[in-house]
Amino acid sequence: MSEILDRRSYAYRPDLADIRLRDRVAAERYTDGMPAEVIVPVADIRPRPDAACSIDTQALCGEALTVFDSSGGWAWVQLAADGYVGYVREDAIGQGAGEATHVVSIPRSFVYPGADLRFPHLKVLSMGSRLSITAAAETRGTAYALMEDGSAIIAAHLRPLGEVAAEDAVSVAARFLGTPYLWGGRSGFGIDCSGLVQMALAMTGKPAPRDSDQQAAGLGRIIDPETDGLQRGDMVFWKGHVGFIEDPDTLLHASGGTMYVTREPLRDAIDRIARLYGMPTCYRRP
Repeated sequence: MSEILDRRSYAYRPDLADIRLRDRVAAERYTDGMPAEVIVPVADIRPRPDAACSIDTQALCGEALTVFDSSGGWAWVQLAADGYVGYVREDAIGQGAGEATHVVSIPRSFVYPGADLRFPHLKVLSMGSRLSITAAAETRGTAYALMEDGSAIIAAHLRPLGEVAAEDAVSVAARFLGTPYLWGGRSGFGIDCSGLVQMALAMTGKPAPRDSDQQAAGLGRIIDPETDGLQRGDMVFWKGHVGFIEDPDTLLHASGGTMYVTREPLRDAIDRIARLYGMPTCYRRP
C-alpha cells in the first residue's frame, strides 16, 4: 500500500512516480527523470498543469530541476534546491543540467547584451539566480561578468557559488523592504513570508524548506521567548505565516497586511494577526 507522502516534497501520481519511491508508493510506472534548468528569470511552479490555479512557489534562472513528465506544454518537475514538486511551463526550462558558477546576490540586477550599462538591458534577474560566467570585462571603470553568449552583468552583483554572500540573514531580508508581497513568490520581484525566510537563509549558506509549515516543523530549534529571550534572526510562526525577529521588539516579514516586505513592532503584529489567525504557534532559532 502506498504511503501518504507530502505532494510538495515527493513526486508521485497514480500513473507515474520518482523511481526513488518505488518501495513506498504504487504507480503504473517509475522514472529517473531528466535533468533540466530554468531558462527564464522566474518560473512559476503550480500544483496542477493549469495557468488559472495559484502558484505554490517559483524557480529562478539557472536553478536545476528534474523533469519527470512533459505533456500539453507543461512539465512535472522537482526542484533541486529544496525538493519542491509541481508543474511549470515547458518553455520556461531547458534540457540538461547547467554549469552555474555564480549566483546573483542583490535583490535585482540587469543583464546587458555586452559590457556597458548604457546598452538596453535584455532582462532582469532576481537574487538567487544562477549564471555560468566565462570571462570578465571592464568599461569606464565598471567591472562586468560575461556569459558565454557575450551578455554581461555587473560583477559586484554576483558571488561565486559556494561562497556565503552574507553572514546575517536579517540583513539580507531587509534588502527586500518594499518588495511587493506575492503568494508563492520567491524573487526580488515579489515574495511571500516563507520565501523571504528561505531566500535570506540561503544567502547565508543555510538551506531551508520552502513553506512556513515545513519551516515551523524542523528549521532550527524551538525556543521559549520567555525563558530564552528573543534575538536577531529568530523566527516567529503563526498558522500560515512566518517572520524574522530584527530585534526583540521588531518583526521583519513579507506581510499580507501591507502587501509588501515591511518591519513593524512585534507586539503590534501579534495583536493584529491574532484577530484573524490566532497567536503565534512557535518560535525557532535557526
